[in-house]
Amino acid sequence: MTTTLIPAPFGAFTADRLVRDLWTRPAPVARTGYAPAADVYRDGDDLVARFDLPGVDPERDVTVELEGRRLVVRGERRDQRVVEAPTDTELDETVAEAERADERTESVEKPAGRRIREVRFGEFRRTVTLPKTAEADAVRASYDAGVLTVTVAGVFAGRAPQRIEVTRAA
Repeated sequence: MTTTLIPAPFGAFTADRLVRDLWTRPAPVARTGYAPAADVYRDGDDLVARFDLPGVDPERDVTVELEGRRLVVRGERRDQRVVEAPTDTELDETVAEAERADERTESVEKPAGRRIREVRFGEFRRTVTLPKTAEADAVRASYDAGVLTVTVAGVFAGRAPQRIEVTRAA
């Protein structure tokens, strides 16, 4: 006698349970940070890595490190538009100034409308694996017009590509 098993992958799930699970599961936590766009290429014997980092202060917010065969660029893009909440004394002074203002202005108006945010802020980290270990003296980093350019000199020295012949199978 043979037994035939029929798989029913969705047999245990009813529509009610599926909908209930959608509402009772915790919402996924938003991922902080972002990964800046990178352009990594070979320039002779050098490796050049360019990272798009507009709006970043390179001296304060960017770190370039060499960890063995890895070039690690990390940092943070801060939202410059964030305004700190005023203290109670500053708030009292602001209210007093508003009361002394022109009689026609009865309240301070807040900008109306919707905010669409496509620019990502937060911490970032990008890693580029080098073909061989490099010395820290061979790494140069510069920042110009929102682009961080990191050059690792001589990392491809002595590594000429070798052509392998491709034959047709019989």
